[in-house]
Amino acid sequence: MNHDDLRHWSKRAADWAHDYHSTLRERPVRARTRPGEVRAWLPAHPPEAPEPMERIFADFEAIVPDNMTHWQHPRFFAYFPANAAPASMLAEQLVNAMAANALLWQTAPAATEIEQVMIGWLREALGLAPHFTGTIHDSATTATLSAVLTMRERALGWAGLREGLSGAPVLTIYASDQNHSSIDKAARIAGIGQDNTIKIATDESLSMRPDVLDETIRLHKSNNRLPAGLILCAGGTSVGAFDRIAECVAVAKAHDLYVHVDAAWAGSAMICPEFRPLWEGVNRADSIVFNPHKWLGAQFDCSVQFLADPAPQIRTLGLRPEYLETPGADEITNFNEWTVPLGRRFRALKLWFVLRAYGLEGLRERIRNHVAWARELAGEIAAIPGFQIVTQPSLSLFTFRYRDSDAETEALLERINDDGRIFLTQTRHVGKYVIRVQVGQFDCTREDVMCVAEVLRELAG
Repeated sequence: MNHDDLRHWSKRAADWAHDYHSTLRERPVRARTRPGEVRAWLPAHPPEAPEPMERIFADFEAIVPDNMTHWQHPRFFAYFPANAAPASMLAEQLVNAMAANALLWQTAPAATEIEQVMIGWLREALGLAPHFTGTIHDSATTATLSAVLTMRERALGWAGLREGLSGAPVLTIYASDQNHSSIDKAARIAGIGQDNTIKIATDESLSMRPDVLDETIRLHKSNNRLPAGLILCAGGTSVGAFDRIAECVAVAKAHDLYVHVDAAWAGSAMICPEFRPLWEGVNRADSIVFNPHKWLGAQFDCSVQFLADPAPQIRTLGLRPEYLETPGADEITNFNEWTVPLGRRFRALKLWFVLRAYGLEGLRERIRNHVAWARELAGEIAAIPGFQIVTQPSLSLFTFRYRDSDAETEALLERINDDGRIFLTQTRHVGKYVIRVQVGQFDCTREDVMCVAEVLRELAG
C-alpha cells in the first residue's frame, strides 16, 4: 500500500465512518460477543505474502464493528463516554497523517505551542485563576500518578529520585473512599503503598470531613510518619461525590501538603458558571485534572492537568540527556519533562478544532441539556413501581435500585444490557448493589435519555 492507495482507502474509510454513525441507534450498544470468539476468526500465523486491501477491509467490516461495544452510541449511559465529536475525528485524522512525536519543542513546534494556548483557553473556559498553566496527558491516571510522584519527591526534598525509598520515612497521602481507583494505583506505582493511602471519613453528603483530615494528619506526624499530599474528589466516578474543596485545601495548606483535585469527568461542567460552586476553593490547589475526552467531545485520549506551579513536577519527572537538548534554547518548553512518557502525541489539535467548531456556548448547551435530562429521567424512574433512586443526580450521574434487592437489581441490569437498546453499569453504595446512569454522550437527545425509563418499565414489568 502506498500513498496513492491511501487516498482511495481514506475516502472509503470516511464513507464507512459516516454510515457507521448514521446507523448506531439500530445497533445493540454492548457487544454480543463471547470471550475468544473474535480471536478464533483470525489466522494463528502472520501472512508471508501481502494481501489485497480489499480483502483486509472486508475482513474489518465482517469482524470488527459487530464485536465492539459502541462508545459513540447515543444510548451509551455506562461509565463516562469517551466522546468523539466529528471535529475531533477530523483533527485526529490529520494528526495521524503527520505522525509526529511531540516529545520536544523542536520535534513539533506547532504541537507544543498550540498545547500551551489550549491550556490557556481551557483555564479561562473553566474559570480558573490565571496563575495556572498545564499540559495534556493521555488519561487522568497518568496525571494523578504525576501529581503523586511530585507529592512524594516534594516531601522527601527530591532525595527519592537519587537515593530511592529505602530508609525513607513512611509517606502518607490522603483521599476519601469516593476517589477513583487510580489514586490507589498511583500510590502503588510511586512506592508509597496502598496501605499508606489513608481514606478519610465522609459526611452524609459523601464529602471528606476536614476535621477528621486534620486530626489524622496530626496523628501521623506525632507517630513519625511523613504526610505528603491530599487528593480531593470533584465528581466521584461511583456516584458523583464532591469534597468540600475550600475547607479541605485549607487544612492541607496548614500542614504544607501538596493538593491534587480529581475532576476527571465533572471538570468539563465547569465551563458553565452555575456549576462552579461545586468546586469552590479549587484555585488554591496545586494540581487539577479533567478529561476533555469525557464531556467536551475531544477524542480519547485527552486529559488536561492544570498546575499552579509546574516547577515541582518538572523537577520530579524531567530528565534531559544531551541527545534531548535543543541547541541554543535553554528555556524552551519540552512537555515530555512534565509527564511520565517520553513520547507524546499531538493531542492539542483536536482541542483547537473542537473549541472552535462548537464554541463554548455550544458545549455549554450540551452539558446543561445532559444535566437537565438526567434530573428528568431520575424523576421518571422514581415514579415506576419497584424502583428507588439511591443517589440523586450529581450533575448528570445518579443511581437507582430495583425492589430493594441486590439480586433483583443485578438480574435487571443483565436483562437491560442483553436487550441492547441502552447500556448501563453498576456500583456499590453503602454496601448495596445499584445501577448507575450517566448522561454525557456527545450526540444523545432527550428522547435517547428518556428511553431508559421506557426500557426499565418494559423489562421490569
